[in-house]
Amino acid sequence: MQEQRETLAWAGDLRGRSETGAPLRILIIAPSLKMLGGQSRQAARLLSRLKQESSLAVSFLPVDPRLPGPLGKLQEIKYLRTLITTLLYWTTLLLNVFRHEVIHVFSASYYSYMLSAAPAIIIGKLYGKKVILNYRSGEAEDHLRNWRLTAIPTIRLADVVVVPSGYLVDLFARFGLKARAISNIIELDRFRFRERVPLRPVFLTSRLLEPLYNVGCVLRAFALIQKRYAEASLTVAGEGWQRAELEKMASDLGLRQTKFIGRVQFEDMPAMYDAADIYLTATDLDNMPSSITECLAAGLPVVTTDAGGIPYIVTHEETCLMVKCNDHEAMAACALRLLEDPEFALAMARRARESCRRFSWETVQEEWLKLYHELARRGAVKEGEVLPTA
Repeated sequence: MQEQRETLAWAGDLRGRSETGAPLRILIIAPSLKMLGGQSRQAARLLSRLKQESSLAVSFLPVDPRLPGPLGKLQEIKYLRTLITTLLYWTTLLLNVFRHEVIHVFSASYYSYMLSAAPAIIIGKLYGKKVILNYRSGEAEDHLRNWRLTAIPTIRLADVVVVPSGYLVDLFARFGLKARAISNIIELDRFRFRERVPLRPVFLTSRLLEPLYNVGCVLRAFALIQKRYAEASLTVAGEGWQRAELEKMASDLGLRQTKFIGRVQFEDMPAMYDAADIYLTATDLDNMPSSITECLAAGLPVVTTDAGGIPYIVTHEETCLMVKCNDHEAMAACALRLLEDPEFALAMARRARESCRRFSWETVQEEWLKLYHELARRGAVKEGEVLPTA
């Protein structure tokens, strides 16, 4: 009953704001889509949905602003790019934060946190605004442990810390930090659910080509798969500084039908998933990767490692097949199991599609609206206060 009263209260207040022409002013601070990654995609999804809410007036401030016209060429120069972009970003913060009531800051870890999230939190509090820190990095444990003096005190300044999964809620608690989970958004209507009958040995991986994502493990697994299925193909989507090294590894392993296609635009990913029959990801550290939930929506069977928060969003043999990190032999064995038991693969894909409905906007929407309202109506959330859950 108490939760129902709370829900009716905030819903009524938001309707009142809308009817009186005074929508709640929200500023979302995050990377733009020019920066490839989960943060920018999630920010774009949230922004587009919230703009449809009449009770809110939502603005966006990118952490990677561009200088106008020819001056933008200066941001193509190494080192100078970071200096100019950071100073421009800090200036836009000072000029825009005061216009809003709630500041919603997306955050990664390490230097990205220090240069982007921490200044937004500090400036927001200096202006007396309510601040949400939306922390999203799978590297949180190392960040909080080794950057303790800079990370933890500034995180405590935020009125609420929101993370995408229970994994980070548990991790933050170990450092004495209270966090609330609101899952990433998946737009189910963007992905065509296709049943893979017959299931072909057509593989896809789409992670950044950097050590954290261990694409080399996928290549080693695919080498074993190709010994059994000579016609098997692998598409490696994504860019990163390891690309040349990984292309050489593929050559050294004697892989055939293996294509490195570079960065794929956000709007082109549904077609990439639709063209594949099995998805492989061998990340060593992660939180709630959108690539996995998008595969679930598309009916694409997933073989993944058990890194970080992945076990919080998928279940071995129910909605995916899961292996230990850096175990290419186990990854290959799981992929072969799917190919050799297509009925199991199809049943798993159907369960996976149903499971990802909990990440849809219809589910997540109320949680964000409740949180924004709580901050606006009650002021800063006090330490230890329990917010109502959806």
